[in-house]
Amino acid sequence: MQSIQRITPCLWFDGQAEPAAGFYIAIFKNSRIVGIIRYGEAGHEIHGRPAGSVLTVEFELDGQAFTALNGGPVFTFNEAVSFQVNCETQEEVDYYWEKLSAGGDEAAQQCGWLKDKYGVSWQVVPTALPKMLSDADYAKSERVMTALLRMKKLDIAALQRAYDGMA
Repeated sequence: MQSIQRITPCLWFDGQAEPAAGFYIAIFKNSRIVGIIRYGEAGHEIHGRPAGSVLTVEFELDGQAFTALNGGPVFTFNEAVSFQVNCETQEEVDYYWEKLSAGGDEAAQQCGWLKDKYGVSWQVVPTALPKMLSDADYAKSERVMTALLRMKKLDIAALQRAYDGMA
């Protein structure tokens, strides 16, 4: 028997749950649609959705469970909640940045954050960044922060140069 993930993020969409889940699983390896639940006749007077339309999409991104809910236009995404994508290499940073930002809000891009075409916020982060920012040598961490604040997509080599005092 498969165990259930204790905490699962639920993303509220206004009719785009299924295409959004498809968009995300196409980007992340080891990802899949787990199941789709559809609206029935029950509660139609409350939810107003046609019977047979998608209620939720259960999906996994690299093993992390998510639920996409077609809940209507009442709530929308904002930057108060975002997802971090930890990347070992610049190649990974470039890949996730390009794929997730495609069709998104370019004005919302800063310090590795981006907003995708569905309005969900992501931060594409090199795994080396937290170590650089938390270095006991205050001058190193300050140089990295200064460099970081000037970037949209993060550049690992530029961050390393700042860390090393060569920027």
